[in-house]
Amino acid sequence: MKPGVLVISHGSREAAWVALVDEAVRELSRHVDIPVSASYLELVPGRLIQDGIYALEDQGVTDMLVIPLFVSSGSTHVDEIAYALGVKAAPDKETDLEPFEVKARVHFGTPVDDDPDIAVMVWEKVRELSEDPRNEVILLVGHGSRHELFRTRWEKGIHSLARRIADISGASADAALLSPGNVREKAAEWKERGCEVIVAPLFLSEGYFTEKVIPDRLEGLSCRYSGRTLLPHPLLPQWMLRQVQDLLEPLKS
Repeated sequence: MKPGVLVISHGSREAAWVALVDEAVRELSRHVDIPVSASYLELVPGRLIQDGIYALEDQGVTDMLVIPLFVSSGSTHVDEIAYALGVKAAPDKETDLEPFEVKARVHFGTPVDDDPDIAVMVWEKVRELSEDPRNEVILLVGHGSRHELFRTRWEKGIHSLARRIADISGASADAALLSPGNVREKAAEWKERGCEVIVAPLFLSEGYFTEKVIPDRLEGLSCRYSGRTLLPHPLLPQWMLRQVQDLLEPLKS
């Protein structure tokens, strides 16, 4: 048996987006003595998921520890990737993603969801905007989904994460999704209740949604928003390391 780690994230045409993920994966590789490869679902030629699989198998990897670096189990991409890797017999939503060529045994991890370390990361990203937590609400904003099953998963994870953030920050916390579009309604509701609203984007890295879509939804509302995303942050490689350790444990027996 020879294990290896395949970190999978969405990908972007923006080199800076990819560089942030790559650096987090490099930091992970410094703490493990097994092969590690970062791959992308799309938009990064030469570094797609199949490329990552080949790279690990060429090093003799027999057991592939897959870390889906996505912020929610409600992502349709997590579902289709699990299917294409043979982890599940059929996807929960029809997909064009073809099954991958993989010889190694696949051990599939979990997305970010409501992990306690992620709650700390979100709070540390917005803490500079906080002046009096007792009169503030931290409004988590995630992508969401128009598909009911996946939207339910999104809502479960993001609301649980909001409760963790409230516990560590001393502020109130709530969540909203861009799809369906209830971000403006949630922010306005809290403003009407007399709270200062701090908006925290639940995205891995900055891009179109954090720089354009969220500000547009908040236009005219006096919310505090820095647009700071999860990466870069030292706790994300630690989150990946815990996943690796959890996936390795059953293989030791």
